[in-house]
Amino acid sequence: MSAPRVARLASRGVLHVTGEDAATFLDRVVTADVDAIPADTAGYGALLSPQGKVLSDFLLVAVDDGFLIDCPRAAAPDLLKRLGLYRLRAKVGLEDVSDRLAVLALWDVEAPPRMPGRTVRDPRHPALGFRSIVPASAVGPAEAFEGAEIEPEDAYAVHRAGLGIPEVGSEVGFGEAFPHEIAMDALSGVSFDKGCYVGQEVVSRMEHRATARRRPVIVAAQAPLPDTGTEILAGERPAGALGTAHGHRGMAIVRLDRIAEARAAGAPVSCGGVPVEVAIPDWAPWGWPATDGG
Repeated sequence: MSAPRVARLASRGVLHVTGEDAATFLDRVVTADVDAIPADTAGYGALLSPQGKVLSDFLLVAVDDGFLIDCPRAAAPDLLKRLGLYRLRAKVGLEDVSDRLAVLALWDVEAPPRMPGRTVRDPRHPALGFRSIVPASAVGPAEAFEGAEIEPEDAYAVHRAGLGIPEVGSEVGFGEAFPHEIAMDALSGVSFDKGCYVGQEVVSRMEHRATARRRPVIVAAQAPLPDTGTEILAGERPAGALGTAHGHRGMAIVRLDRIAEARAAGAPVSCGGVPVEVAIPDWAPWGWPATDGG
């Protein structure tokens, strides 16, 4: 078994939601069922636009005085502002604490080590391991737990992409994708049973009509893959763009129907001129759509 791995995720920020109405407030605006988040596990969710697009996805971590939101640091100021607009009369406090708290990812570890902050299991996939939110001043000692290999943030991103698990800000831009298109429906990021939240009608309609055509895939090539953002072509038709990638492997959000049609017709699938193989992640509940060619 490989050694436990730990990486500081400097690209992640942290918001702090406090107050007696914190859980109720978050539950009525985000996609996750906040009341159902286990004590030892983060919740995965997002804040959507009224049109149902993901403004930011994030992990929700319960703490004694409310919740910490582990989100892309680039999205933190806008997310804080938008949550403030929805606060109305709710008794909650909202603060960006990204300068005081740091986010660590721990993987290839069966049980979390003792950390100075809050450590919880990542709910999206068992292989993602744990997330730990610690005081920024304690990052060094926290990373140096017994037997750990300290990795750069890119190593965690490659690990995540190898599983085919997308993140907003990496695979798609903020406000560009519906939850189904980044597999939030399959990664425990959307509740279809709780009451209304921002963008809920659009998400429910996509779920019931099964209209999502874009989905995450794993991309592999014999040659090194080009830069993130390079267009993926299914024959001559654009199907998506390369997301996080390293060497010969990466991931992307693509039009499954266009990839399936190209494969059925014997047309190449390529990225920046590099022929690629596209596979559906093994955790995904969907398959390739049927085509006229079979």
